[in-house]
Amino acid sequence: QVQPVESGGGVVQAGGSLRLSCRAARNIFMISTIAWYRQVPGKQRELVADISYRATTNYANAVKGRFTISRDNAMGTVDLQMNSLKPEDTAVYYCLQGTPQHGQWGQGTQVIVSS
Repeated sequence: QVQPVESGGGVVQAGGSLRLSCRAARNIFMISTIAWYRQVPGKQRELVADISYRATTNYANAVKGRFTISRDNAMGTVDLQMNSLKPEDTAVYYCLQGTPQHGQWGQGTQVIVSS
C-alpha cells in the first residue's frame, strides 16, 4: 500500500498556529479512518485526533478546542489545524491510514513550539 505523506511541520512560537496535511492512498481513502498521532523521544506514540470516513471526529483531551481535523475526500487529504500551540505540543506528528495494527504510517513531520 502507498505510505501516507505528511507536510506542514516547522518551528513556531507558543500561541502560534500550524497546519499539517496528510496525503493518503486514494484507492482506499473514502473508506479509511485517518488519524494523527504524535511522539516525543522516550514516550509512546499517542493519538492526537482522528476522522472516520463519515467525518466523525475524535480528539485527545490535551488538544480539544485547539486542534481541528478535517478531510477532503476529493483530494485524498486530511489536515490538522493546530492553534494556540504550546511547548508541550512539540513532537513528531505521524499520519495513520487505517488501524494502528494493520494500517499505513507516514514518516512523520516535526513540530517544534518554542516558549
